[in-house]
Amino acid sequence: MKKLLYSVPLLLFVALMGCTQETQNRFSRGVQNWTGTDGVLEVYAGDKLVKKFIKIDKLTTSKSTEGKSDRPYRYGYGIYDENMNGVKDPGEKKVYFEFSDYSTSYIFYENPK
Repeated sequence: MKKLLYSVPLLLFVALMGCTQETQNRFSRGVQNWTGTDGVLEVYAGDKLVKKFIKIDKLTTSKSTEGKSDRPYRYGYGIYDENMNGVKDPGEKKVYFEFSDYSTSYIFYENPK
């Protein structure tokens, strides 16, 4: 029984090392999503806050079709906080969003609450 207890983590480690980088990234994102994060994205036009998304698990940088380079935008899913109060109110729903690295100023942070 003790041998089995030691061999299972070793087998998992060897299997993970044999995976492609993308598979390892998916596994890592799965662990992050399982453990949960509570990100906040604030989008600014100059010095004015114009959009706020809450309860974001991650932002993703888009890859080109061939997967050789990053595209200049990020995307993710989060609650669109219409009144920008930092709380999910009735009627505020989870949405897909994306934004360009060139056209917006943004701050992404872990919710300190």
